[in-house]
Amino acid sequence: MLLKEIRLIAGEALVLSPQDRAAEDANTNWFGAAPHERMGMSVGEVVAAFEEAAAALREKVAEAEHRGPATFYVWHDGEAGQLRCSISSSAHDELPFGSDYRVTADLHEIVTEFLEDKAPGAIAWGSLDPIPFAESARPSSASFAVWACDLRT
Repeated sequence: MLLKEIRLIAGEALVLSPQDRAAEDANTNWFGAAPHERMGMSVGEVVAAFEEAAAALREKVAEAEHRGPATFYVWHDGEAGQLRCSISSSAHDELPFGSDYRVTADLHEIVTEFLEDKAPGAIAWGSLDPIPFAESARPSSASFAVWACDLRT
């Protein structure tokens, strides 16, 4: 089911609006899978589905004659236990995240992390960090990996 849902991304309406980045939130998709379903999938299958979607999206962007950047990107949201993806009219180094991220060329790393998550959406009690009262004393969140694909090339 997950592989089919990923491939269907390219058939959805595409919103590229550099003047209204909030409108591009409509491009965001999230995918979950129960642990037993994850065990039945290979990293290569999931990566191939995303690469197929990216190729189809590249054609869609070309047909729309969009000027400017267009980026398809994928990340693992460990807190939600989901794989997420979106399309933005931002360049790969200006993606709309409120926290630090690092762009990687290795989609396998992200998919592996998702597939190996034995308790999707659960956070172990011992891994929680106390939050200080003073906002200025709050530690910065660790960066996470994001696979970004330029849809203009």
